[in-house]
Amino acid sequence: MKTTQTRMLPLYTQVLIAVTCGALLGAIFGLEPYLGGLRNAQLGKVGLFVVTLLKTLAIPLIFFAILDALIRTSIPLRQGGKLLVICLVNVSVAMAIGLAIMNIWQPGLAWLGHVDELLHLVPGTTLSSSALANVQAGSQSPIEYLASYIPRTIADPFSSNNIIGVVLLALALGAVLRYLHGKSGQAGGAVQAVVRAIEHIYEWLVQILEWIIFVVPLAVFGVVAAVVGKSGVGVFSVLWIFLAAMLAGLAIHSLLYYPLVAWLVGKKNPKVYLGQGADAIMTAVSCNSSLATVPVTLRCLDRMNVSPQSSRLAACVGTNLNNDGITLYEAMAALFLAQALGYDLPLAKQILIVLASIIAGAGVAGIPEAGLIVLPLVLAAAGLPDHVIIAAIPLIMTVDWIIARARSGVNVMSDMLVAILLDVGQGTPATVPVVVPQESTAMPPAESSSS
Repeated sequence: MKTTQTRMLPLYTQVLIAVTCGALLGAIFGLEPYLGGLRNAQLGKVGLFVVTLLKTLAIPLIFFAILDALIRTSIPLRQGGKLLVICLVNVSVAMAIGLAIMNIWQPGLAWLGHVDELLHLVPGTTLSSSALANVQAGSQSPIEYLASYIPRTIADPFSSNNIIGVVLLALALGAVLRYLHGKSGQAGGAVQAVVRAIEHIYEWLVQILEWIIFVVPLAVFGVVAAVVGKSGVGVFSVLWIFLAAMLAGLAIHSLLYYPLVAWLVGKKNPKVYLGQGADAIMTAVSCNSSLATVPVTLRCLDRMNVSPQSSRLAACVGTNLNNDGITLYEAMAALFLAQALGYDLPLAKQILIVLASIIAGAGVAGIPEAGLIVLPLVLAAAGLPDHVIIAAIPLIMTVDWIIARARSGVNVMSDMLVAILLDVGQGTPATVPVVVPQESTAMPPAESSSS
């Protein structure tokens, strides 16, 4: 087993190589055919197929991981309360960083009086019918938006990637099975059979996802080649200030605050937190999905000696509360556009934007571009009229593919930090008898990264 792993490059190294090669291929050939008619767009479709497959299998993984954890381990109320407090502190720090950057630097003023010009300079700033539908959906009230995540049927959360619905359903079924399992003991044959089936299905899903992760670098290569080939690099000369502001906020929160707290409070130095978690960070950045990264996140936390109970509670149950990347981006983007359009935003209005961002971050699914889809909700909270929102969204979309990957990486880093902090004061994790993703010949050693 060890011999096989040491012959392979770490997953994060493979992903970085794939990103570099894909970007070069996209910049050189663009949309033009090469190698007998092959196009970068075709490579992108192949890469997206792998990402879609990861997301498809990650949903049932979360469902069965929660079921398995509820049946076989104890998740006390104290742990749930601790999870909420940690997430609240993290998102409050994220909001403080975002507000400080936007009020001290005020980068949106660089666009003041030039928004109309930017819309003409940037190619492709037109909304498709599907994008328009998403923008219009963002005008819902926060309560209506959250109510839309309540599943209508048992199958609905799985078909629509409604993670909140999946988590609620798993918690309900898991609680019932736990009660029946404890009540029946060894006598309840049917309950025992269901419990064993859940354990086996969870193990199978983990193994399948590990096999799929093998081809993630190839998928990343194709997706990056397609995106760079389509968008080019010239757009950065126009939108660099928006890109720089968003990335600055995400970088300060994830590369300063997270490692510092993991070190001082969680007793995991930056070499462990960033080094052992590099696979999950890079996978999230490349796949642009914190949801698709869940199996890698669980494995990285296992390497950090975080207990399976804390890992699952943070990465599976608490995944909708750990969206610091999305929450920070939503608030900063709204303030940026408000500054660019000359809107006066007093502190009370900024707090309203923060609250709308937190609601959006808690309710959004961990899928690619989810942060962009709910951005209209936050822009509406900032007081921007509908016609301005419809004009601004496609402008942001031009560089959002870069910011989205950074958001995903931050979200995964948040999952890992929450799991580490949940473990503080819990004693040794070795006594928890649960099944977690283990090192195997099917996976490279350490990984790293990435909405």
